[in-house]
Amino acid sequence: MISITESENEATRDIDRVSTLDALSLINSEDKQVAFAVEKALPEVAATVDAVVARLENGGRLFYVGTGTSGRLGVLDASELPPTFGVESGLVQGVIAGGIDALYKATEASEDDARSAEVDLAARGLNSKDALIGIAASGRTPYTIGGLEYARSLGCFTACITCNPDSPITKAADVAIVAVVGPEAIAGSTRMKAGTAQKLILNMISTVTMIRLGYVVGNRMTNMRTANNKLRERSVRIVAAETGRTETEAKELLAAAADDLRVALVMAQANVSMDEAKRCLAETKYIVPKAIEMAKS
Repeated sequence: MISITESENEATRDIDRVSTLDALSLINSEDKQVAFAVEKALPEVAATVDAVVARLENGGRLFYVGTGTSGRLGVLDASELPPTFGVESGLVQGVIAGGIDALYKATEASEDDARSAEVDLAARGLNSKDALIGIAASGRTPYTIGGLEYARSLGCFTACITCNPDSPITKAADVAIVAVVGPEAIAGSTRMKAGTAQKLILNMISTVTMIRLGYVVGNRMTNMRTANNKLRERSVRIVAAETGRTETEAKELLAAAADDLRVALVMAQANVSMDEAKRCLAETKYIVPKAIEMAKS
């Protein structure tokens, strides 16, 4: 039986014979279905976030495992978290079949080896404290399923993200997140709707996990790293908004904190030195509100 993501889409059967604008309109029409498909999976996304947060709070890590587009999306999401939320680079890790080379060129044959996922994960020291999310649009990728089965055997929390209901991967994970986006505009090209659904879900999981861990205040990225001029300017605006200072004062405060947004916020709101702010941040795992509370006590 052909899976949903491999089926031909009747709505786009003539996409090669219509105008450029009409072809784009057909794709756009298909893309509009993605958010609704993700919405139906939100209870499972929430359950995954809560389980991941519990693991991270207990010293664990989060791993994304996938192949091809799915693997690249996992690596992308993991790589964006340290600069956005100030967490260590090893806290969330993306593991892709074929390794680094697979990020920029096709190594699709590597996805058929279920055993190699265990090897890759063991090399990273996967253990019972960790959580692992397998990403596979088809739901039957041996590498990803193998990774989930290995993680589950260790006692890790496991979840999967797929676009095919009742696929093998849904039976290999504790929680199955299934976004049924339907056939692709181009038959089997799951980098399209399925990839978009996976990206949305990964964004939700990582962002709300960081919120639950305390790395966001209101809707502001209080642990963001000031790695370039754009981010430095954003940090100044965050300091100004959080402390009620002018942007000029906020810029001076950020400079006094050696361009560390977290330190600047604790210094300002607890009226302490940079060294004291750093100490409180280290003792509270760099959660700014907790560090401020400690510094004030």
